[in-house]
Amino acid sequence: MPDSRAQHPHPTPPVFTETPVTDAAAHSLLAAYFAERALTFPAQQGRYSPTFPALEQFVPPAGVFLLLGDPAAGGFVGCGGIRRLDDTPAGAVRFEIKHLWLHPSTRGRGWGRALLAELERRAHGFGATEVVLDTNASLTAAGALYASAGYAQIQPYNNNPNATTWYSKQLA
Repeated sequence: MPDSRAQHPHPTPPVFTETPVTDAAAHSLLAAYFAERALTFPAQQGRYSPTFPALEQFVPPAGVFLLLGDPAAGGFVGCGGIRRLDDTPAGAVRFEIKHLWLHPSTRGRGWGRALLAELERRAHGFGATEVVLDTNASLTAAGALYASAGYAQIQPYNNNPNATTWYSKQLA
């Protein structure tokens, strides 16, 4: 598989745009994400179950949904959001990262890491002391990204039928 970074040695930094999850561009990106997951979901785990996010969970200060834009191409190529979960018994203010996805043509530019960092920054701005997320073990690049960004595996905090691995990161 060719390294897409070789094609984009000095990529333009992505632009983040806050938008409602019901926006047409957000809906289109989420549909593309869900379609890709449905095609690549491990057959032994059953069928992928997409769930479009609820608007009220991604509205400040309860959360936010971001579109990632490619200034060179003039369009949106990725998305991700955060939403507040119940605080932990120990008092941690917990936000969850959801639907972090980039169009395959833009992967390998560091934009997934940039989007993850921006979501963490926004969560911290809303008072989060911890961020959590779930993923599927078949998404090896995502798992590597989370581990390299300081996430630690934890016990399941939800019953997402698509997830096999759960992560947490403490925010300073």
